[in-house]
Amino acid sequence: MTIIAAADGSALGNPGPAGWAWYIDEDNWGAGGWDHGTNNMGELQAVLELLRATASQPEQPLRILCDSQYAINCITKWMPGWKKRGWKKADGKPVLNQDILRELDAALVGRDYSFEWVKGHAGHELNEAADERARAAATAHQLGVAPEPGPGFRGGEKASGEPAREVDAVAEESEPVAAAPTPSAEATAIVYELELAMLDEQVRANTEELLAFLHPGYQEISRDGSLLDVATLRGHLAGGGQLPAVGQIQLLALQEPAADTVLVAYRMRPAGTQQVLVVSSWWQRTAAGWKLRFRQETVESLTVKDAH
Repeated sequence: MTIIAAADGSALGNPGPAGWAWYIDEDNWGAGGWDHGTNNMGELQAVLELLRATASQPEQPLRILCDSQYAINCITKWMPGWKKRGWKKADGKPVLNQDILRELDAALVGRDYSFEWVKGHAGHELNEAADERARAAATAHQLGVAPEPGPGFRGGEKASGEPAREVDAVAEESEPVAAAPTPSAEATAIVYELELAMLDEQVRANTEELLAFLHPGYQEISRDGSLLDVATLRGHLAGGGQLPAVGQIQLLALQEPAADTVLVAYRMRPAGTQQVLVVSSWWQRTAAGWKLRFRQETVESLTVKDAH
């Protein structure tokens, strides 16, 4: 039986808070990340973690779906030459992400694997699921909270009928305790409605109505890298500045990593532009209700750099 999985990486800022994820199905996936990394690091680490997770079944063919030509080319085309040259490129410069690549080289030994390129953000079910989890992990690191690691790989146990390992049994016993309670579902629903309301054109055109959504300690990292607070934003709007009209929105993640805290991540195409933004928002419950505490916009790059 072939194991089919998607692997994907994400970086907010590139470099910036970064995440990786691999996804087979809802019962078999994993995610993680770093406080500072690149998109390419995430892409490679996702493949490495998938290989590690499925290492208990080396005899099973592994079909890896990637939207990163960089990751595929590194492993299938460039790595043999880099190894012969002592992990140096043709120009003599050290290979980037060498530590991850060396671990990948070791993890591939004895494995029956193949890669398939899939177009990113094109509705591919497995790719979209991996992308969502990688970006959620990057967002969590951005906000200083632990990302959701996922259940790991359990497909082997289901296929073989073997009893679960002790560590898995403990995890299953704890699942009812870790499951999100009803108030969490209510909180995320409320925050999502608030996020949409804040993006309304009439609200964005009314300074006081817009600022009413913000926490007193609100901070924003705009797409040009500048840091704004409530006072700066108020001055910008009072001086005749305007916030861009919002076009299409695609929700990426909606999580409550801690009590009274909700994270929202989505793609947004400002009206009248071809630019795609990835927005990360952190909402916090206060005595005055839910308030937006942090927001960051990054421009999504649709190009893949050939690092060969």
